[in-house]
Amino acid sequence: MYDSNYLAHRLRRASAGHEGRTFLTHGPDGPGVTYGAFFHNAERMASALRHMGVNPGDRVAVQAPKTQEMLELYVGCVLAGAVFLPLNAAYTPAEIRYFLGDATPALFVCDPAKLDALMPVAGDCGVATIRTIAADGHGSLRDARDAEAPGFDPVPRGPLDLAAILYTSGTTGRSKGAMLTHRALASNSETLRDYWRFTDQDVLIHALPIFHTHGLFVATNVTLMAGGSCIFLPGFDAGAIMASMPKATALMGVPTFYTRLLQQDGLAKAAQGMRLFVSGSAPLLSETHDRWRAVTGHAILERYGMTETNMNTSNPYDGDRRAGTVGVPLPGVELKICDPETGAELPQGEIGVLEVRGDNVFAGYWQMPEKTAEELRPDGFFITGDLGLVDKDGYVHIVGRAKDLIISGGFNIYPKEVEALIDDLPGVLESAVIGVPHPDFGEAVVAVVVPLPGDVVTEAGVMSAIAGDLAKFKQPKRVIILPELPRNTMGKVQKAALRQDYAELFQ
Repeated sequence: MYDSNYLAHRLRRASAGHEGRTFLTHGPDGPGVTYGAFFHNAERMASALRHMGVNPGDRVAVQAPKTQEMLELYVGCVLAGAVFLPLNAAYTPAEIRYFLGDATPALFVCDPAKLDALMPVAGDCGVATIRTIAADGHGSLRDARDAEAPGFDPVPRGPLDLAAILYTSGTTGRSKGAMLTHRALASNSETLRDYWRFTDQDVLIHALPIFHTHGLFVATNVTLMAGGSCIFLPGFDAGAIMASMPKATALMGVPTFYTRLLQQDGLAKAAQGMRLFVSGSAPLLSETHDRWRAVTGHAILERYGMTETNMNTSNPYDGDRRAGTVGVPLPGVELKICDPETGAELPQGEIGVLEVRGDNVFAGYWQMPEKTAEELRPDGFFITGDLGLVDKDGYVHIVGRAKDLIISGGFNIYPKEVEALIDDLPGVLESAVIGVPHPDFGEAVVAVVVPLPGDVVTEAGVMSAIAGDLAKFKQPKRVIILPELPRNTMGKVQKAALRQDYAELFQ
């Protein structure tokens, strides 16, 4: 089924002929949706896209709530040969403006509650069509879907055709669109399905957002490719996850999930029937790993990936899941540690920049050939920017980042974007944004601000002034006012010193 479309075929073949099997359940006790109904709706979505003028290769940008319709739209885009471009639901209209202007989508799909604010933005960016995900009287995508008959001949797509673009920020503050091919998404999900032993008997608790790799291209794709089912939750809710565990076999989450679940009474009993807990998107503290094992008897399986590469490494399913490591390279993924200055491969045990190569690696950055050439070598190795080492047993340790990326609650924040907004505020001379340890979020954003001589700048004033221009997860949790920033003899701000000074701010 769907043989001519590389990714669609692989998403469908495990469930073909099993139309009555449940694909997703809305909450632990909600109604179920069968594979037959889901793919019929996805086909209707594909037909609706065609009638809206979306052609193969066109981008479809989506900023919408986590719903069944959004998953149908994703698969509909694959069937129609379009390029799916999900955007963080927390982005402000000012942030959305950049993505629409850069990606030039043929269609923008949004939350009905945000339509009034986003219509002028889409119009300014030349987006031909805007629809809401659900019924609102404007002509929603759900209405367009329901007006179509099931049955759609997929647009032929090969392994190197684009399936999605995911934006990831750079230290310059300008977001980069990572181009992900049909092969990159299919190969990685098939590898994870097999490596983590997912089958049609598995029930995944799906509490992750579906606008980035973890929730969409790992959790959703792996479930589809195994022919399993998922308990579909709108977001993290400790009570809903606890209620789901007796009916499930697996949970994929970020470290925050596990720290919060450890605070729940009855966790040990709820987790008895589970077979797998996966953590990613941010470093898992060894303390959390050890406490989880002590309470539930399960060792969390930590893995390592990124937007440009999907998943690169994983602790083993069978074998030692070592706290503080991200496991070993996945089958089909080559990994090496290189000197950050020369690019030469370093001996085992030495710290350097991780580089990876495999079918999972992206095709380059959208309309950024120079940036692509900087980070994607001619031989196919991608320079991740993460610092790490490989120990004598082959386990990969991430020890830091060559860039100033902050990962808070599983989301990436690049300091330059936040600094640029703060530096433009009245009374501000300069700022430095850092990440410091946080018991719940892994890292918290902290802004260190220097006022202009004679001016008064307050923590509350800075937070209030930038709140409307930044998604909530990017906003500083604290603002520290200092008379000056620490610098070295060359005048470079010493962020490492700031991180050390405020390492215990949230402890």
